[in-house]
Amino acid sequence: MPRSGSRRTFVTLAAALLAVPPTAVVASVTPARAVPACATPPAPARPVAAAPWPQRRYAPQRLTPLATGAGVTVAVVDSGVDRQHPQLRGRVLDGADFLDPGGDGTRDCAGHGTGVASIIAAGEGSGVAFRGLAPGARILPVRVSEQQVVEGREAGRTVSAAGFAQAVRWAVDHDADVLNLSVVLYADNPAVREAIDYALRRDVVVVAAAGNLHDGGDPLPYPAAYDGVLGVGAVTPTGVRAPFSQVGPYVDLVAPGGDVLMAAPGQGHRRAEGTSYAAPFVAGTAALLRQYRPELDAAEVARRIVGTTDPAPGGREGGYGAGVLNPYRAVVETGGAPRPVSRPTTALPVPQADPAVLAQGHRRAAARQRALLVATAVGGTVVVAVLLAVVLPRGVRRRWHPAGPA
Repeated sequence: MPRSGSRRTFVTLAAALLAVPPTAVVASVTPARAVPACATPPAPARPVAAAPWPQRRYAPQRLTPLATGAGVTVAVVDSGVDRQHPQLRGRVLDGADFLDPGGDGTRDCAGHGTGVASIIAAGEGSGVAFRGLAPGARILPVRVSEQQVVEGREAGRTVSAAGFAQAVRWAVDHDADVLNLSVVLYADNPAVREAIDYALRRDVVVVAAAGNLHDGGDPLPYPAAYDGVLGVGAVTPTGVRAPFSQVGPYVDLVAPGGDVLMAAPGQGHRRAEGTSYAAPFVAGTAALLRQYRPELDAAEVARRIVGTTDPAPGGREGGYGAGVLNPYRAVVETGGAPRPVSRPTTALPVPQADPAVLAQGHRRAAARQRALLVATAVGGTVVVAVLLAVVLPRGVRRRWHPAGPA
């Protein structure tokens, strides 16, 4: 759990938290009554003008001419997404509320889901540099939690594991192309496992946070630990693994998760840390790829994201997975088939030499050899000429004669 005073925020779901019975979960997608107001509304936040470090690292303006995620739907299964934030207006669809019947997923009492969604799809804002990685993507909000960190402890309702599984299925059935799951269960639940398998079979890219309990012994985080899911760990602005980011074979890659700037409900921005906020950088990259390379299926998109990471000094054993996310490489690089997402992931492919470059090298080597032969021949001619001009007259003066029979 987060320590007191930490800015880290983290949503967990446990089977013991039966805040909503199964019957209420089913009813939650059917309008029934007015949605209640937040018991503890998020604190107001001020806009931040400066460019955040992940944006300086990834330079999303380089990607804009190629892809923005337009036409791609990313489901954010989280605490809801506030569509009234200026940078999210027009980007948030009607979703579902699995906590309170009648909601459409656009009420966020915790601020967690709004922050996650903004990392993916926030548009440009007046006087601010922050923007999402895939600002053309559509966000499908699916509300499953209102947990907040209060005095170092998590407080607030969440759905049960069965309710979470139903939320995942609902998102898939409502045309999600990418699932962002910045929530963690520390128990393998059959309903959740089947829901993730359902999403993968329906050609959905599934991205999940790898968890923040490294100090707690790295318990298996689900859904990140399921095969086919992109498990995402966190790095700090210095590029090293965040101390809380979990280590294990379920970490496929890492992305910014320390001192991350994001939109706050209502307006403004806030900073937080956690693998929760590393996952949406990967989900945003998946949205870019799904637009730019529509012929790739979900498994191929996941393999390409993993196969184009930047090397990390700690390697898989250090909790970096295959390396650090590189959205630009994921979109623009071509070549052989990317690596599969598996446990463990294989090493980065060895770069193949360009045939044109090889041919050019051969031509240059041949030219150098010809030049050397010409220089040798010219040098020999000069030596002979010198001998004829200098040595022969001296021999005549000294009465030298050619050798012959006695």
